[in-house]
Amino acid sequence: MKANAMQSLLTMLVLAGLFLSSQASALESALKQEVAKLYDQKLGSLFEHFHANPELSFVEFKTAARIATELSGLGFEVHTGIAQTGIVALLRNGEGPLVMMRADMDALPVKELTDLPYASTVVAENVEGDEFPVMHACGHDVHITSLIGTAEIMAASRATWSGTLMLIAQPAEEWKESGAAAMRAAGIWERFGTPDYALGMHVSADIEAGKLFASTGAAYSAVDSLDIVVPGIGAHGASPHRGRDPVVIGAQIVLALQTVVARELSPREPGVITVGVFRAGTKRNVIGEEARLELTVRSDSRNTRDQLLSAISRIAVNIGRAGGLPDARLPYVEMKGGVPVTANDPSLAVTVMEAWERDLGRDQVTDYEREGMGGEDFPFLTEDPAIPSVYFSVGGTEPERAAAFAAAGQSLPSHHSPLFAISPRPAVEGGVLGTVTALRALMPVR
Repeated sequence: MKANAMQSLLTMLVLAGLFLSSQASALESALKQEVAKLYDQKLGSLFEHFHANPELSFVEFKTAARIATELSGLGFEVHTGIAQTGIVALLRNGEGPLVMMRADMDALPVKELTDLPYASTVVAENVEGDEFPVMHACGHDVHITSLIGTAEIMAASRATWSGTLMLIAQPAEEWKESGAAAMRAAGIWERFGTPDYALGMHVSADIEAGKLFASTGAAYSAVDSLDIVVPGIGAHGASPHRGRDPVVIGAQIVLALQTVVARELSPREPGVITVGVFRAGTKRNVIGEEARLELTVRSDSRNTRDQLLSAISRIAVNIGRAGGLPDARLPYVEMKGGVPVTANDPSLAVTVMEAWERDLGRDQVTDYEREGMGGEDFPFLTEDPAIPSVYFSVGGTEPERAAAFAAAGQSLPSHHSPLFAISPRPAVEGGVLGTVTALRALMPVR
C-alpha cells in the first residue's frame, strides 16, 4: 500500500511539473509570437525610419516628435521638451511600483558607409551649428524602436502587470554634456516621481542577435575626461639650457602614466589610462611655454577611479619637479567631465535573468564578458537618489555575419564605425522581449 501511495505521489508530481512546464512554454510562445507579429506590422518599418533619419545630440526634434506621437496614441501621459528634446511618458495601471525604462535617441557625426537600403544620407547641424554627416552608428535606433514596442505590448496587456510604467526617451547620450544629467537637472523625479526600479538596455555587436545578458556587477565603466597642463619656460630651440621644455616633460609624463595600471592596480582590477592627444609648440626651433595632454580614464569601481586620478596628478606634479619647473609652474590637472560606473543591482539583475529564463527560455539568455571599458550616462538617472537598476544588453549580430568577418581575417565593425550594422529584427524583438519580461517580473499583478 505504501509503495502504491508513493508511486501515485510521484506520478502526480511529474504530471504537475509537466503541466507547469507546458504553461510556461505556452506563455513564452505567445509573447514571442505577439512581438514577432508587431515587428511585421510596425516595428520593422519604424526601425528603418529611425535609422534613415538620424539626429544629433540635443537636436532630436523629429525623433522625439515621432516617439511622443506613438506613445500618446497608446494612452500614455506624455511630457515633452524636457532638457530640450527629452520625453517622460507614464502609463498608470493600479497599485504597484513605479518602474522606469530609458532609451537614448541621438545619433553620431559619422558618414554611413554600409550598403543597407535604408542607410542614412543625412547631413545636419549639431547643437553648436557645425555641419556633419549623421548616422545611427551605436544602435540607438534599436533602443527607441524597442521602447515603442515595449509600450505597445504593455498597453495591450494590462492584466499581466500592476503599477506605473515610466518610459524615458533621452537626448544626448553621445554628447559632451550628458542628456541624462540634463533631464535630472530638469527635475524629472520631482515632477513625475522617483522610480522604485530603473531599467536600460544597449544593443551589442559582440553578442549573438536577440540574445540577452545582464551583468551582476558593472555593466559599463566610469569615464573621466581630463587634461594635464604642462607649463614650460620658453627658449630658443638652439639654447634649450635656458628654458624648461614642456615637450620633454610631457613625454616623460606620458610614459610614466603607463605604469599606473600595470604596477599600482591589482592585476585583477580593470583600468585604463589613455593619452589620446599631445599638443605643444608653435615652431620647430622654439621651446614653448606649454604642453597639453588630453586623457580618457576608465574604471569599474569608485575606489579604482579615485586611485587612478590621484596617481595621474601625483605623477604629473612630480615629473614637473624632476624636470626643474618651479613650484609656481608645476603641471596640473583640469577635469573635463565624465560619467560614473553603470553598476547593476546584483539581486535585481538575478531577478531579471531568472524571469528571462523562466518566461523566454534558457536559449534566449547568454553569457558575456566585456573586452573593453565603454561608458554610459545612465547612472546620472540612478545614483542620486540611488535607484536599484539593471542595464542589460541585447545581441545585434547574426552568427553568420560574425563568422564571415572572422573567415576573412577581419574584425567585425564596432560601435561608432561607419560600417556598423546590426540585424534589426532579432535585436528589436530581443529588446522588447527582454524589457517586457523584466517589467512584468518587477510589476506583478496585485
